[in-house]
Amino acid sequence: MNRLGIGSPRGLAAFAALTGCLVTMAVAALTGTGGVFAAAGLAGCGCELLLHRTEPGLMARLGRLHMGATPRFEFRCVLLLLLLGRLHVTGPIGLAAAMTLVLCLLAGQALHAALSTLIRRRRALAVAARNIDLRRLDISDRPPRRLTEWPGPRMLAYELSALLGLTASLATGDARWVVAALTLAAGACLITVVALVPYLIRAVRRLPGAAQVLAEVDAWLIRHRPRTVLYFSGPRDRVHQVTGWLGAVAALPTPSLVILRDRELLEALDPTPLPVLCVPDAAHLARLDLSGVRVALYPANTGRNIHLLRIPTMQHVFLAPGDGDRAVDPYSKVYDQVWVAGEAGRRRHVQAAVGVEDADIVEIGRPQLDGLRAAGTGHVPAPVPTVLYAPASDEPGTADEPIVRALLESERPVRLLYRPHPPTGRRSPEARAAHRRIAALIQAANERRAADPVGEASGDAGAPRAEAARHRAELARRIAALEARLRRADADEAMLTRDRAAPDPALLTEAEDLRRQWHQAHWAASPPWLHQVIEGDTPTLHSCFGQADLLIADLSGVDGRSGADGDLSGVVGDFLATLKPYALTIPAGLTEEEFRRQHTLARAAYLLGPGASGMDTVLRPLFDPSLDELRTTRQEVTEFLLGPAVPPSVQRFTDAVEKLARKGEALLRMRDLHTAPPPDTGRRSVTR
Repeated sequence: MNRLGIGSPRGLAAFAALTGCLVTMAVAALTGTGGVFAAAGLAGCGCELLLHRTEPGLMARLGRLHMGATPRFEFRCVLLLLLLGRLHVTGPIGLAAAMTLVLCLLAGQALHAALSTLIRRRRALAVAARNIDLRRLDISDRPPRRLTEWPGPRMLAYELSALLGLTASLATGDARWVVAALTLAAGACLITVVALVPYLIRAVRRLPGAAQVLAEVDAWLIRHRPRTVLYFSGPRDRVHQVTGWLGAVAALPTPSLVILRDRELLEALDPTPLPVLCVPDAAHLARLDLSGVRVALYPANTGRNIHLLRIPTMQHVFLAPGDGDRAVDPYSKVYDQVWVAGEAGRRRHVQAAVGVEDADIVEIGRPQLDGLRAAGTGHVPAPVPTVLYAPASDEPGTADEPIVRALLESERPVRLLYRPHPPTGRRSPEARAAHRRIAALIQAANERRAADPVGEASGDAGAPRAEAARHRAELARRIAALEARLRRADADEAMLTRDRAAPDPALLTEAEDLRRQWHQAHWAASPPWLHQVIEGDTPTLHSCFGQADLLIADLSGVDGRSGADGDLSGVVGDFLATLKPYALTIPAGLTEEEFRRQHTLARAAYLLGPGASGMDTVLRPLFDPSLDELRTTRQEVTEFLLGPAVPPSVQRFTDAVEKLARKGEALLRMRDLHTAPPPDTGRRSVTR
């Protein structure tokens, strides 16, 4: 069942009940038991509706396995006809009418699906955009979502009508009820099909073709002349690789542009003031006028990078500040420069000897961590210190429960923030069970602390915390409403390209301010002595860093090769910027000395052995900062891996872009000089 993506006991129960209803309907149809068939069908409709609302991932997976809403609907229609054939309530004429109506219903549903698909494909523009004025393209509105989407609930309405009609016919012995119900369902389906036809005609006649879209995009590029482009291609779950650079690129003093190569990335991209182009086709990308771009930035090494790398008027840069645990890709030598975080990244590329010259490596730090580096200065632990435990793996680990028990049973009390790896429990039942045991341990510890608070009287701050909780709920509602305005779930890609002609700074600022207030309210609403299990996207990892006095994590996924630096874009690499103490679990089979030798991050870490041994040493600096014997080492490792804190990474990034752009301009001038035609001497050629 876990492979189907069922994420909750309620979802599992609903799926089991739905399967049971389908089997019961099949048996009832074969045996001619109309009452049982109707009851099982109505129960099945309820289970379907529940699964559509609570388990959308499961329903999507069933569709990919050819067991989606349409096949299930068709199967139940066939069962209904089989049942009517075995019953004597309809008679030959009623049965013929029912069969005709069911066939019309199935044909209408198939036609509706075909029209919806055709409209959706026709409305896919050659180039989609955000924050670029393409309103002159005269893009029409999409059909309402109730006409083109939610096929499962729509078919459930048809089925529910038929089942209610069947129930009435069984109760009264009158076949006209089921025929009328089927007529109503087929008529409703026909209405949705007819309603889609004008949108299909409009899509065919009015939506601009590729040549028109490319001409309009070129006109915008000529007017705005972006000087820097951030280019990315990859799956949706890798969108964070480009999202992390949006802030630094937006801070550049010269015009910039984001180019994405996959439509799903455009949907997942965070709202940004930067102009964004999504160009799926390489031939369309080649036709765009990007002659004004001087610097192209690549956050990832992907095969589609070659489509922009072949443009000689740009300086091409691979952004490698966050890939400290990976082997250097030999493909990196195709770029003009490789930008790394600190000295560690430079050494790694030089020692790999893949053709990247030392002179072409630039240290820019990690712009995404400037805020953490500033906030971590002069940090003093709270009276009840907070320990953030954030395992880097979603697989069950033997160290997880002993670490949690050791923290909950510490002689000197601490507050635990347990933040499991986001996919924990989705793939492994063992991991899900381990997570539940840890959550139960934390819940039991909180019940004990609620009866005997630590650090402050339970009644002193109860009212402010209750007010903060109410404020948090109100902020969550406002954030959801604002996100709906920013993302426009009612609009498709073409409408967003038309309507998002320019960014709305006020909306973006409001969204950022609301998120900041939400995090403040979240922590204010939480008693500082109670532990928390943090799941989902909020509070964010960096917000947890602000609360934590100590991090306990691991280097899961590190390849183990000598000299690897740890994942600089992961939990430990980000926390390193705060300069707060952190602890790592020693992998099985490695000694402490070997672990520190292999991984630079481990050199500044307190280490935990099997069974959370060494926890007392790890927690000691929280209560007496003078015992933090690794403070100096952390500062040295931080500078080695992330570069110096001054000037800030954003400034170094900006300076590197400007310097490389000037170099590109100089190279272009030299190229133009060498390729210029010879001067006219005034002589005329004579044609013989």
